[in-house]
Amino acid sequence: MAITDWPVKERPRERLLALGAAALADAELLAILLRTGIKGKTAVDLARQLLGRFGSVAGLLDAGSRTSRKPGPGDAKLAQLQAALELARRALKEEISSRSALSSPRAVRDYLRLALAGREQEVFVVLLLDAQHRVIAHEELFRGTLTQTSVYPREVVKCSLRHNAAAVIFAHNHPSGVAEPSHADEILTRSLKSALALVDIQVLDHFIVAGSRILSFAERGLL
Repeated sequence: MAITDWPVKERPRERLLALGAAALADAELLAILLRTGIKGKTAVDLARQLLGRFGSVAGLLDAGSRTSRKPGPGDAKLAQLQAALELARRALKEEISSRSALSSPRAVRDYLRLALAGREQEVFVVLLLDAQHRVIAHEELFRGTLTQTSVYPREVVKCSLRHNAAAVIFAHNHPSGVAEPSHADEILTRSLKSALALVDIQVLDHFIVAGSRILSFAERGLL
């Protein structure tokens, strides 16, 4: 049955207009962006299939052009989804750049989740902040499993000084989906904090992003 044959109150677009975007499930929001389905599947069916295959919206969008090689959205639809994600990233980056990261922790978390949740490799990033704790730059410094690929404190210090940062926030992802910090994560964080303290740069937090979950070292008392 086509979505146009559904009761009006059950159609994703009409539900969004009546109840707001927050009331819709991921598959419904994705279906609105997809606009149409494929033969034998409505846009909602296709959205559910894609979310099941890739595990999350971020996983789908991060899959890039590989998605179009199998039955599913073609390049045009994939481009629409990636454009929507990039607009969300930019909106959140504007928010965390215009006010203190400490006064907008939700925006920082959402920005990092969008940036890292779907990555297949472990990635270490630094948000560089000014004296008012507004984000002035986002640098991706290292890739690979952090226990195998060294994160060099001197490179982090050099990057922070280059941007004239007064404070930093670290983040990395766990592709395994487990948001708990490893012993290596804790040792690395202490090492980086000590190195940056020598040049009077404060470490405000270190986040681990694992799918839709995000863990804060500061909240855990690990800083």
